[in-house]
Formats: sequence, structure tokens, C-alpha cells
Amino acid sequence: MGLQVLLYWPNIIGYVRIGLVIGAWASRGTPALFVPLYSTHIALDGVDGWMARRLGQTSRFGAWLDVVVDNLGRGMLWSLLFEWGWLVATVEWCVFVCNHNARGDRWKSSFTSSPGFIRAVMANGFRTPLGTWVVSGLHGLPLWLYGCRWGFLTHWGLPPWIQALGILLLAAGRLLALSAEMWCIWTHIKHLTNDEQEEKKN
Repeated sequence: MGLQVLLYWPNIIGYVRIGLVIGAWASRGTPALFVPLYSTHIALDGVDGWMARRLGQTSRFGAWLDVVVDNLGRGMLWSLLFEWGWLVATVEWCVFVCNHNARGDRWKSSFTSSPGFIRAVMANGFRTPLGTWVVSGLHGLPLWLYGCRWGFLTHWGLPPWIQALGILLLAAGRLLALSAEMWCIWTHIKHLTNDEQEEKKN
């Protein structure tokens, strides 16, 4: 991998996102700083992919970096919210390892033979109503919970029932994501055990 790939614009956005995660963590006790920093980190997740396609700067490194930065940010936030937040982060890292080990940098488009629900979630790179709901649950639920816990949403005038409704909708999206994650992990385990059986036969 040459220096040119490291300096692709989508990858530079990835480095900026890492800086935003670090900045958000440093300001974790100040919602007025944390929320804008982390929200910008989330928003740029859509920009880097669009820019990669627009500029013809897609790369295996960029696909890897994008998911690493996603997991870094969410893992940090889940760990801030709950003592068991590391469990959520662990599941997401396991899925990352499974997908990139078995499916490579084009993992988003490699589910054509998967069950209907998985295909529906992954269709068009998550750019469908169902995919948007799932991604909103992934990115939005921990940030929404942060806003509830630190009073940020109350400060902006959102009544408790709207905050609770937001939690329910985002949690449902996150559970849909969890079902897809469990399927990815399970199929990867089956693939590994089948390979071992074939090797023993040979």
C-alpha cells in the first residue's frame, strides 16, 4: 500500500473522524461539546463513502478504516454509558473480524445468497428505509441515550415522552442490527468448522 492511498480524501476524512472521537472522549462530561463533536463524527461516516465513489478513490484500506473508526466511536460511547458497554463493542468488533476475514473490503455487497431479512438490511449498502433504520439504531441509540442521561435533550426542550419514543425506535433498529450481527458471526463459525472438517477428511 503506497502513500497515495493513505492520502486519499476519504481516508483523510477517516483520520479527522478519529480526532473527533478523541475530542468527544476528552469532553465527555460537557454535553455542549461532546454532542456536536460526536454528531460530526457520525455525519462524516456518510461523506467518506460518497466521496470515495465520487472521486474514484475506493480502496481496501479505506473500507477497513471506515469500519474501524465506526467501532472506535461507538465502543467509546457505549463504554461511557454503561459498565457492560464493552459487550456491545465486543460484538461489533467480532462482526468486523468475521466480515472482513470472510468477505473482504466488498462485504456490503456480498450477501446476495443470504436469508431475505439479511439481504433487505444490507440492500444497496444500507441505503433503504430498513437499512437506514438499522444504521440509525447503530449510530443514534448510544448518542440519544447520552443526551437523555446528561440532560442534553431536556435542555433543548424535548419532553420525556419524545425522549422515550426515540429510545424505543432507535433500540428497535439496534436490535435489528444485532440480529444481523448474530447471523454474521454464526455463519462465520459454521464456515470455519466446515473448513476444519474438510481438512480432516483430506
